[in-house]
Amino acid sequence: MTDVLKPYTDAAGSEKIISDTQLWLERAVIGLNLCPFAKSVFVKKQIRYALTAANTADELLAELESELNLLANTDPSKLDTTLLIHPQAMTDFLDYHFFLAEVDALLRNLDYEGVFQIASLHPQYEFAGSEPDDIANFTNRSPYPTLHLLRESSIDRAVAAFPDAANIFERNIETMENMGHEGWKKLWLV
Repeated sequence: MTDVLKPYTDAAGSEKIISDTQLWLERAVIGLNLCPFAKSVFVKKQIRYALTAANTADELLAELESELNLLANTDPSKLDTTLLIHPQAMTDFLDYHFFLAEVDALLRNLDYEGVFQIASLHPQYEFAGSEPDDIANFTNRSPYPTLHLLRESSIDRAVAAFPDAANIFERNIETMENMGHEGWKKLWLV
């Protein structure tokens, strides 16, 4: 399911952003099994790719609120998760990182704590204490700044079904370290 929110004037640009995100999801997230829960919702077409032309934090928060409400009011069998892609807002990772506190506050204000969780993805993602070019950062590097809206109930079911879910983070870092920068580059040449 794909939607362009605050309208883009460039339809071709919109299609490219969404197709880049879908390719990243297929090759990196699912292909490398960085998120073992992603394949199921992908195959069932329960992922919404919501693209916004929001330029400011306030515009993005308004779009996020709308997407959370949509998710809350939609049957999970129809829509389980949303990727809110925002290529024009929070493009600097440090700004994005601090913006996540506002995202958490919005979840609290809407009484969605324990209902939804938001995962952070960004092309410049950098874990605390790591170097910018550390390959481990690529586990959370998406083609465009993206907020991943997840249902807590879906996470709970997936964790219950996945042995050693607590080890996913470490396994992902090991995958990236084994692949290295050259392997990551080759992933996109296929």
